[in-house]
Amino acid sequence: MHRYRTHTCGALRASDVGETARISGWCHRIRDHGGVLFIDLRDHYGLTQVVVDPDSPAFKLAETVRSEWVIRVDGRVRSRPAGTENPELPTGQIEVYCTEMEVLGPAAELPLPVFGDVEYPEETRLRYRFLDLRREKLHRNIMTRGAIIDAMRAKMKAQGFFEFQTPILTASSPEGARDFLVPSRLHPGKFYALPQAPQQYKQLIMMSGFDRYFQIAPCFRDEDPRADRLPGEFYQLDLEMSFVEQEDVFAAVEPVITGVFEQFADGKPVTKNWPRIPYAEAMRKYGTDKPDLRNPVEMQDVSEHFRGSGFKVFARLLEAEQNQVWAIPGPTGGSRAFCDRMNSWAQGEGQPGLGYIMWRETGEGAGPLANNIGPERTEAIRQQLGLKAGDAAFFVAGDPSKFVKFAGLARTRVGEELKLVDFDRFELAWIVDFPFYEWDEDEKKVDFSHNPFSMPQGGLEALKSQDPLTIKAFQYDIACNGYEIASGGIRNHRPEAMVKAFELAGYDKATVQERFGGMYRAFQYGAPPHGGMAAGVDRIVMLLCGTTNLREISMFPMNQQALDLLMGAPNEASPKQLRELHIRTNLPEK
Repeated sequence: MHRYRTHTCGALRASDVGETARISGWCHRIRDHGGVLFIDLRDHYGLTQVVVDPDSPAFKLAETVRSEWVIRVDGRVRSRPAGTENPELPTGQIEVYCTEMEVLGPAAELPLPVFGDVEYPEETRLRYRFLDLRREKLHRNIMTRGAIIDAMRAKMKAQGFFEFQTPILTASSPEGARDFLVPSRLHPGKFYALPQAPQQYKQLIMMSGFDRYFQIAPCFRDEDPRADRLPGEFYQLDLEMSFVEQEDVFAAVEPVITGVFEQFADGKPVTKNWPRIPYAEAMRKYGTDKPDLRNPVEMQDVSEHFRGSGFKVFARLLEAEQNQVWAIPGPTGGSRAFCDRMNSWAQGEGQPGLGYIMWRETGEGAGPLANNIGPERTEAIRQQLGLKAGDAAFFVAGDPSKFVKFAGLARTRVGEELKLVDFDRFELAWIVDFPFYEWDEDEKKVDFSHNPFSMPQGGLEALKSQDPLTIKAFQYDIACNGYEIASGGIRNHRPEAMVKAFELAGYDKATVQERFGGMYRAFQYGAPPHGGMAAGVDRIVMLLCGTTNLREISMFPMNQQALDLLMGAPNEASPKQLRELHIRTNLPEK
């Protein structure tokens, strides 16, 4: 017989009744029913009920064990008494009558319970993550994560992609976040950087003649943490393809992502034919470039109905060319109580308020805005928005570039408060035609708005002749349920176009050659047209596991202050280590 087990704790069935079995695991729950002990023994595979009565040679030892002790049990498999079966468990038809027990690992008093799903402070959970990971929900999430990654790999290989690994120690790159720097002992005063993404390497793989690349790539960014972004490191499904246009990338990626979602959606509907939404339209309708399309509310420009109207606040704003008035429809929201709640919410967001019109059962518009602009304009707004009696509309005004984020939040609030959002589905979409450049107000200059290696629409000619702020990029994102889950682009593979693109953002040719020398050189020697993208593994797993916090799907995450409470990182380097690296610390004064 095996030293520790003949079966796992999830293996025994009614067909094993009468057999002798040996199982090992953790004491999940211990119950004393009139002197008879029932121990739910748990391992990675499942849970088996162990029965120990006073006649058992193991009874005296069994009385001493506590929750999370690791034990070995020998015993006879028998059917549970009629009426005590547990249909929720695969092993629920049987129990093991214990004849011998061995304590393999006693446990101290637990800082948090493993049994049950009680919420505990995050600091405790992360410090004792090895206990937290024993809990059923988190354990299941981590296994789901592994299965999702396996599915991604299988679907990518079925699409003809080959998996390659790119370096972890590399050069600093302007990906939009701070690099993690690694000092070089062999080259004093110089530093490696951990890759923010394998961007340059994957493009170089295409330069090297490999046609379709992918990897589950670790990426490192020294960013402030958020619930939907882990501090320090994250993983992405990274891919690149040669001799492709934008549509070819879409055709390769869409079945992979759709297939993964369908496989793990637990029966929830998944978008079949993804819509293509231009960036400007997404901002216009939804107030965000990662819209939650489960929310049917779409904003509209209603400026003409307020231009020259009796509502002087809006009318005066519209005298400036860049200003507009947007309406946020609120189907079924036509009650004073709801409109007042929305107004109070807006004030809590730092706004002066949120103007509204509500339509009574008679069809008449009501509220201060309706009174000021009159019945004809009010009716015209109702017709444009497709609203009816009992509905409402909310209004934001000014420069859209300044109010768009708030408008998007208001749209989300309206949809959720009025229960218009179908949360039990996955709505996927391509967001396309991103602006290539944006205006950096702090630096007072044009800068890249997204990935600097993307191909501008119109190519070199557009870079030479167009206002940079009007140039669109062959750049695209995937949005799902209000999250950006992937981003990519067709690459700028012409060296002269690459230099010109960086020049418009304030980098001269010498800087481009210095910072991107490998790629710049590669472009001189026959560069194929190529493109790709990267999908966020962590966010996809988070969505499919039904949580909104990446710590619930990551094995050993840091906390919100970017501290690893389990391992004690970051920690101080010893004087000897610093000397070897030729580094002296210059700490800020406390």
